[in-house]
Amino acid sequence: MPLSDEQAPTRPSAVLFACNFNRVRSPMAEALLKRLVGDQVFVDSCGLKPSSADQRAVEGEGVDPFAEAVMGELGCDLSRHRPKTFGELNDDSFDLVISLTPEAQHTAVELSRGRATEIEYWPTFDPTLVEGAREARIAAYREVRDALAARIAKRFGG
Repeated sequence: MPLSDEQAPTRPSAVLFACNFNRVRSPMAEALLKRLVGDQVFVDSCGLKPSSADQRAVEGEGVDPFAEAVMGELGCDLSRHRPKTFGELNDDSFDLVISLTPEAQHTAVELSRGRATEIEYWPTFDPTLVEGAREARIAAYREVRDALAARIAKRFGG
């Protein structure tokens, strides 16, 4: 049964997705929401810490290659994504912060203290933990992508 207008969550004007390194889950969620709502909502993502700050500056480390591949299957280009931390955000005034890891949830709560920011926690499996053949690993990334897409569609309508 569809939600009535009174029950449906309101669509925020600015959404932040947060995880640990901003290389897999949060950039996937960012791209999926942008794909759904276009420029009707400002969407960004960040992580708690750089994946390897010194190497990132040298190598220009971006999104995880498996995340880039599975998002490419949907026509979402993550090749220009550069991981950033909460401290590197250009703006930290979001209506909604969605944490994808327990660690990010803690920081999101701190970020929103004293602000009218809604916080949601969406525990999301880390597909980088899957070992084995390439096909098994990429399947794990697809599962995370599809679970995020379903949750985003449900939350934001689509």
